[in-house]
Amino acid sequence: MTDERPVLVATEADDLTADMVITELNRRHVPVARFNPADIGADLTVSARFGSCPAPVAGRIRTPSRTVDLSRIRSVYWRRPVWPAFDHLDADDARFAAAQVRYGLGGALYALDGPLWINHPLRNNAADYKPAQLAVAQRLGLTVPPTLVTNDPAEARTFITSHHQVIFKTLRWTPYRRDGVAVTGWAEPVTAAEIDQSVLVAPHLFQAVVDKVADLRVLVVGRKVFAVRIESGLLDWRRDYSALTYRVVDLPGRMEKALLAYLGHFGLISGSFDLAVGQDGGLWWLELNPNGQWGWLEEATGLAMSAAFAEVLTQEEGRAA
Repeated sequence: MTDERPVLVATEADDLTADMVITELNRRHVPVARFNPADIGADLTVSARFGSCPAPVAGRIRTPSRTVDLSRIRSVYWRRPVWPAFDHLDADDARFAAAQVRYGLGGALYALDGPLWINHPLRNNAADYKPAQLAVAQRLGLTVPPTLVTNDPAEARTFITSHHQVIFKTLRWTPYRRDGVAVTGWAEPVTAAEIDQSVLVAPHLFQAVVDKVADLRVLVVGRKVFAVRIESGLLDWRRDYSALTYRVVDLPGRMEKALLAYLGHFGLISGSFDLAVGQDGGLWWLELNPNGQWGWLEEATGLAMSAAFAEVLTQEEGRAA
C-alpha cells in the first residue's frame, strides 16, 4: 500500500536544488507539501494544539494548495527557508513579529517527534559554528590547517607572519550589501600589514593556506557518500564556476568513516564537506556546510544525489534520534 503521508519541504521560492528532490519524490508518487516561512499570512497558516488532545502535538499547516496534518508528516526537508522580515512594519513591530513566527511556526514543527529531518534546524545551527567544526574534525583524526580565531590584532599579526600564506574567512555567511550591491565573502589572502585596530570589533578567522592541487566537495546523504574532485587553480573555487572541471572519485575508507562519524556527532543526516587535496595526495579538512549546495554537481557529473535524498526522506529506518 502506498504511504500517503507527505514529505514537507521548507525552502525559498526559487530553489532548483529542492526542485530536483521534489521531482524525484513525484516520480516515486510520494505526496509533497512545499512552503516558505516568509509566506506567513494568507498564503501560509499554522495551527498547533497542545494539552487538549491525545497526541502531544496536533494541528495543521495550510498553503494555497495543501493542508497538512502535523501528525501525518512523513519527513521534513529543511532546505533553504526564508523567515519573514516584515519590512512594512516599523522596526520594533517587525522584530516582534519575526520572533513570533520563528518561535511559533518553527516551534510547532520542532516539537514534532515523528518525522525524519534533513536536517533538523537546531542541529544545523549547532553544526554551523566553525570553531566547533575545527575541533571536532581534529578529534576525529582529520588533518586541519593551522587556524586562529581572534579579535586581537597582535595575535593576528603574529599568526600571519608565522605562516607562508594566510587567508581570512568569514565565521558565518551573512547577507551583506555595499552601496546596494550584494557582497560575497570569499576566502581572501591577508598580510600582517593589513591588520589594524578594526579587528578588535569582532572575532576573525585566519587560516594557513593549504598547498593544494585540487579541491573535493563531498556530499553525504544518509550512508551514501558522493565525492567530486574540483580542478580550478583558484584559491577559492567558488569565485568562477566556469573555470571548474569535475571528476567523480572514491574517498579512502578511513576518510569516509570519519565524515560519517562527523555527521553522527552533530546528529545530521546530510552535509556537504569541503576538503583540499595536498601536493602529496593527502586530504585536508576545511569545513562542513550542513545544508550546502549540490544540485549543480548532479547536473555536471550525473551522480544520483537527488535520488539519495528522496530515498532517505521516504525510508522508515535511520531516523535521527
